[in-house]
Amino acid sequence: MELKDILSKCDHTLLAQTATWDEIKAICDDGMKYGCASACIPASYVKQAAEYVAGKLPICTVIGFPNGYDTTAAKCFMAADAVSNGAEEVDMVINLGWVKDRKWDELLSEIKAIKEACRGKLLKVIIECCFLTDEEKIKLCEIVTASGADYIKTSTGFGGGGATREDVALFAKHVGSNVKIKAAGGIANLQDAEDFINLGASRLGTSRIVKAVKAMEK
Repeated sequence: MELKDILSKCDHTLLAQTATWDEIKAICDDGMKYGCASACIPASYVKQAAEYVAGKLPICTVIGFPNGYDTTAAKCFMAADAVSNGAEEVDMVINLGWVKDRKWDELLSEIKAIKEACRGKLLKVIIECCFLTDEEKIKLCEIVTASGADYIKTSTGFGGGGATREDVALFAKHVGSNVKIKAAGGIANLQDAEDFINLGASRLGTSRIVKAVKAMEK
């Protein structure tokens, strides 16, 4: 697989709690230089980053992150605020307690409401696989498919487990044709990236692929 094809699927990501503007700016610079799919950054930097990249790179942010248990109204506000600040893509975390309570209708309604708040921008739904059974993952594939969201995403990277090949293969088997797959968390090298893409992922949430490419250039 061509390196540029892998990079074009990477959401070049920095979501550390201590991230500074200089670090965010460097993520944006790398994202533009290497042709990444987006820069995925904290919501507080979206407006500054969107102005900085000036349309040369989509800006992605996260809402209800990383725990997912904010109210639906709060998540909708976060999504609308992010889009108004220049976000082209929004990655939301589902309410995992609702999954355990089997509140399927509430989960579907929340995702639909957040999708509407995104005003046509891409919405990715993080289901945090490390906390779920395969049965729950399959049910969430069905809910995300019905919701109108654009992507289902494996992980926040903050939950104690990242993307696995098994989960991406499970998604590929159970999501509808209208839903794409994002693997995130623990994607350590180019082989990992290629494996996830071959299994069906259209996006990769990682900072390590750009780092690996930069190391190869030295």
